Amino acid sequence: MNRKNKRKIKKIIIVATALIFILFGVLLIKEKLNNDLPPKDNKEEESVNNHNEQEEETSIEPENEPEEEEPEEPVQPEKPEQEQLPEEAENSIIIENPEKIDVLVNRRRNLPDTYIPEDLVTLSEVPTVLLNPEVNQLRNDAYEALKELFEAAKEEAGYVLCARSGYRSYNTQTSLYSSYVNSYGQQAADKYSAKPGQSEHQTGLSIDITCEALNYKLDTTFGETDEGKWVSENAHRFGYIIRYPKGKEEITGYSYEPWHIRYLGIELSEEVYESGLTLEEYFQ
Repeated sequence: MNRKNKRKIKKIIIVATALIFILFGVLLIKEKLNNDLPPKDNKEEESVNNHNEQEEETSIEPENEPEEEEPEEPVQPEKPEQEQLPEEAENSIIIENPEKIDVLVNRRRNLPDTYIPEDLVTLSEVPTVLLNPEVNQLRNDAYEALKELFEAAKEEAGYVLCARSGYRSYNTQTSLYSSYVNSYGQQAADKYSAKPGQSEHQTGLSIDITCEALNYKLDTTFGETDEGKWVSENAHRFGYIIRYPKGKEEITGYSYEPWHIRYLGIELSEEVYESGLTLEEYFQ
């Protein structure tokens, strides 16, 4: 082997050795960086996942995602629509017969914190939206009427209605209301969400309904859909009324909610519907 070839081989060996050292150094640096990173907090990740799931399954009542189940930030009013709210605590009473079908629940008439309807049943034969088993319940009479309402909507007009949020316990309402206050402030919370004990959902006689046209959300535009118009004109035939109608915010204490229907029984619901009054006005 001549001297020239020996020098060439020697250079190759030197270059290869250098590359091996460089590669080894890179691997050492990478390993050190990985060891220096803080460990991932699995509990925190689990908490976030649980929070997201709970937010989806509790829904409930602002205007452009009202539902007390999945709140999105509502449009803030220039002026509170209910000036008398600060006085409500002084004038509120605890309802003595919360089980009555015609019970009036609002910001001044509170349900007992221990009240749970005895005849709650699962909404097993109507389309539902949320996975939370609690909100997929109603009192038996209200559920039977809801089935008839949904069936008539489909048979008479071809509309498919879906149940989104029915019964909610006092504790669930407490959590929901607190989340609204924390996210949007007291004024917005009082406009869109009921305080614990002041929600009709606790009676098991009210339910929020929706349809595919709204992607199964809750929105005031439900009242402008064909499904919403049909419900407004026909719900009383099955014992339900639109509980929070447009233009009656100062009387009911809540913004317009075309999706929130309340069971009263056929006779009373027809009387309230024909009168054009809110439940508050009707019982005055």
